[in-house]
Amino acid sequence: MKALLLSEYKQLSIVDLPAPLPAEDELLIRIQACGICGSDVHGYDGSTGRRLPPIVMGHEAAGIVESVGSAVENFRKGDRVTFDSTVYCGKCFYCLRGQINLCENREVIGVSTPAFRRMGAFAEFVAVPARIAYLLPESMPYAHAAMIEAVSVAVHGVSLTPIALDDTVVVVGAGMIGLLTLQAVCAAGAGRVFVLDVDESRLELARSLGATQTFNSRSADVIPQILDLTSGRGADAAMECVGSTVPVKLALDSVRKGGAVTLIGNVAPTIELGLQSTVTRQIRLQGSCASSGEYPACISLISRGAIRVEPLISAVAPLEDGASWFHRLYERERGLLKVVLEP
Repeated sequence: MKALLLSEYKQLSIVDLPAPLPAEDELLIRIQACGICGSDVHGYDGSTGRRLPPIVMGHEAAGIVESVGSAVENFRKGDRVTFDSTVYCGKCFYCLRGQINLCENREVIGVSTPAFRRMGAFAEFVAVPARIAYLLPESMPYAHAAMIEAVSVAVHGVSLTPIALDDTVVVVGAGMIGLLTLQAVCAAGAGRVFVLDVDESRLELARSLGATQTFNSRSADVIPQILDLTSGRGADAAMECVGSTVPVKLALDSVRKGGAVTLIGNVAPTIELGLQSTVTRQIRLQGSCASSGEYPACISLISRGAIRVEPLISAVAPLEDGASWFHRLYERERGLLKVVLEP
């Protein structure tokens, strides 16, 4: 099969690899679309330590079942499917509590670390456990289905956040996950959603996707403006979708006493935190990791237009052009959000 292989850092090329053989509990999926995730771009240069070469990356994917393992009962050849990026065991303490994203034996499709290696979906075929796969509606394009994994990250973060009807919520960061989180917050019943970013084109897109008001966070008066719009108190909750010190501080400063801040962004391994302000204002600080069973809800949200993914897809391109698209994303080409590759 053809695959896009990261042979060494910043070196991607199309190679011929043996097609995987599905185990008895697995599906062999013929990939129709696979999105380039920000984590893939960060792994491209080795900065994350989670894409040890050689590795076929790619975990935001959808395709057609090519064959099924002997123990698989709920799928058949020809089914249109997507799959979770997280491979969970289903047997450990956390899995039995329904917290599959915290599985003690967790592996991730398209990721390689010293502990595990899982070949990914920038290829013609990938084998995945049937327990992480989900059927797709006939009407959903594969490129849209490749966005479900990213949508699930946003929806999971919102599911962990105490958002009541008509609450005011701040979303910090208008990248891919931030723009999906904005839509998930709206679907959860928030009355007003304020979005912060430094890119005016992304703030314009945020307004088109439901943001009540947007703020360029390069301005020093962002927090006073938010306080002015919330009777001096601050927002009820904030979703942080970047993952570094300055955006986290903005999220914390934007909420009222007793408010909640959910951390979805994960760029920097450590940050500085204003501990006294967080403690004395009794802020609830919540981390959010991947997703945990939200795929069916995400498929429904996309299908009925409650979350729109098409405006976030910058390009759909052949897998053969993958190396050049990775380079463009790595160089942070202006205007690029999601690129979906088709084998």
